[in-house]
Amino acid sequence: MRPFMERMLAFRGYLYKSLSATTEVIVESDKADVLERPVSPEMAIFYITQDTQRHPLLPEIKSGGFRVTGRISTLCSLLDPISGELTVETSAVPISSIDIHLLRVESVLVGEKIIADGDVCRNLTLPIYVILPRLLTCPSVFAGPFSIEFKVSIVISFQSKLSKLHKKSDPRTPRLWLAMETLPLELVRTR
Repeated sequence: MRPFMERMLAFRGYLYKSLSATTEVIVESDKADVLERPVSPEMAIFYITQDTQRHPLLPEIKSGGFRVTGRISTLCSLLDPISGELTVETSAVPISSIDIHLLRVESVLVGEKIIADGDVCRNLTLPIYVILPRLLTCPSVFAGPFSIEFKVSIVISFQSKLSKLHKKSDPRTPRLWLAMETLPLELVRTR
């Protein structure tokens, strides 16, 4: 009986080995790739209406109609904020809020900011100014099968009874009371 116990103890130690490991990775970059002068932001013009939505909307939102227009920078330095503006031209249904989301293509929500809270005055230009989170962003990378990309999503929440039942939901999931527009964002490193 004793030899069996010794074998069990030796085998038991193997089962309790750690299944995780830590590896340090160092990425070297040639300083010649870093841009010396400021990047002039590329502005993308967008508009959000009931016709641009690829998901179903509440009947009162679809029939009443809405139109939000604006422009936003799609090429930014990591040191500069995302900037732009938007205007709510028309909306038959009161707006609950307008949010901006910074998304990584891996679908990790990196940052969420509110552009407007409550029903927005019509034909009033609202500024967009979002400082990039330093720990969660990096330059956009396209290297063969490996890539890191970012997107900016503008989400309009309309006031409805359904939206009050679902206070917090995944911002990428289309909802009946949400209208959204997503634009690509290229981030570059500058000195």
